[in-house]
Amino acid sequence: MLRRLTPSRRLLSHRRCLLLCRYIQSEITARSAALDSVLSAFRSICSEDGVSLGETVREQHGKDESVHRCCPPDVVVFPRCVEEVSALAKVCHTHHLPIIPFGTGTGLEGGVGAVKGGVCVSLRNMDQVLDLHQEDFDVTVEPGVTRKALNSYLRDTGLWFPVDPGADASLCGMAATSASGTNAVRYGTMRENVLNLEVVLADGTIVHTAGKGRRPRKTSAGYNLTNLFVGSEGTLGIITKTTLRLYGIPESMVSAVCSFPSEQAAVDSTVQILQAGVPIARIEFLDDVMIDACNRFSSLSYPVTPTLFLEFHGSERSLEEQVSTAEDITQSNGGSDFQWAKDAETRNRLWKARHDAWYAALALRPGCRAYATDVCVPLSRLPEIIVETKEDLMENRLTGPIAGHVGDGNFHCLMVVDPSDPEELHRVHLFTDRLARRALAMDGTCTGEHGVGLGKRALLCEEMGPTAIQVMQGLKDALDPKNLMNPGKILQPREL
Repeated sequence: MLRRLTPSRRLLSHRRCLLLCRYIQSEITARSAALDSVLSAFRSICSEDGVSLGETVREQHGKDESVHRCCPPDVVVFPRCVEEVSALAKVCHTHHLPIIPFGTGTGLEGGVGAVKGGVCVSLRNMDQVLDLHQEDFDVTVEPGVTRKALNSYLRDTGLWFPVDPGADASLCGMAATSASGTNAVRYGTMRENVLNLEVVLADGTIVHTAGKGRRPRKTSAGYNLTNLFVGSEGTLGIITKTTLRLYGIPESMVSAVCSFPSEQAAVDSTVQILQAGVPIARIEFLDDVMIDACNRFSSLSYPVTPTLFLEFHGSERSLEEQVSTAEDITQSNGGSDFQWAKDAETRNRLWKARHDAWYAALALRPGCRAYATDVCVPLSRLPEIIVETKEDLMENRLTGPIAGHVGDGNFHCLMVVDPSDPEELHRVHLFTDRLARRALAMDGTCTGEHGVGLGKRALLCEEMGPTAIQVMQGLKDALDPKNLMNPGKILQPREL
């Protein structure tokens, strides 16, 4: 039974509402006044063409490919060099304006939304490959350089950069989110492939995380500042250069597809192939729903059963041994004979179909939206969590094709949901929470590669525990005491 408010309590509640409204309005007015006073400074730094207040441009820079709502910034700026980024940051720092770095907007956790307004720093005009050292297998690039652009630049050198999240993301953005992808089982994630970073801090200071111009393959010199910024999602600084490891293009590459009678058999094969020491480059799992969607979307004709996509890299002789071992293992688990993709065109078509899984899932329910989950567990727990997740989806009548980089214990449910159906949205929300906590209960993580952004801040607290979160907050406070760098992401707002 609800208690009635006395007249005095009603008056007090009314006054609190008025005070809150006045506070919000004054905050908006203050931010607007600050922005007006800095626009001329922005234009003097980036030129007239390098500053945009247009609604369409702001909305384009206020969202990524996630389900999170668009939060446009107050202004978008387009610097052309690190000196301009530093100058912009100094102006924002002086006027207490939030700063949101923007690469290509391909993130999946709402990491670019301007939840407190402010200034979006779009880095697309900084698109130069700066230093390539072929003999040392490394390269330095600006933040506007994408994965595909770098590999196109490298095509005549015999080298390539293998970290492949599917989207043609910017390389500095990939560093900011600690991205990985289909090749991570062989070549590692961004965390293992970044040698040095140039970062502009909240006050405009420029720092080189491994020392200016340094690019050793390893170091034990001091704190690992490079990996502090890899995965920081723009909350500690703006990455303006990254130095990356490169690899020699393998002598031979072959891909194969293998179908299985059950999810358990497919994932068991994955674990056993890795336990056998096969240096496989890619091993991707698609459940029956996902393979059916890919067949329809990409005009394929694979059996509609749980399926592994595999790729082997090496010399002709080493490939024979890798393939033989892998095929023996898959067949012992009831897998079909391998269907081969040996020439580059066929292999590219195969992996394009895998990378188009997002769009294939969406095509299952036209007019709906997709939300990609992302968990990772120790390899030994992988069969268990996939089987349990599949059962959960079926019991709750949800469309969630499963696809994953199972070679490193990471998989996704591509949830396809009707945004106009509140009941279905609620079921999806409960499912994604259950999935994340299922991964945590198996000593895994709530995000293997998408990052935390807006969507997984509470889960991060559960995963890391209060002490680790306090350490993270201390680092944030030390580097960004005014909380200007991409505020509201990764760490939850502190209660006042």
